[in-house]
Amino acid sequence: MIRPPIKNEQEYAAALNAIEQLLEAEPGTPEGDEFEALAKLIEEHDDIHHKLND
Repeated sequence: MIRPPIKNEQEYAAALNAIEQLLEAEPGTPEGDEFEALAKLIEEHDDIHHKLND
């Protein structure tokens, strides 16, 4: 499944909740693939909206 980018803080919170449920997913499984997709979306959102000071 192709997921759209995270657009707001509500979607961000939902993504964090969903990825938490998949923490023990095995790589190469549908759950593992979902985990990887969510991780990328969360990372992209964090890079734009939750920058850490260097």
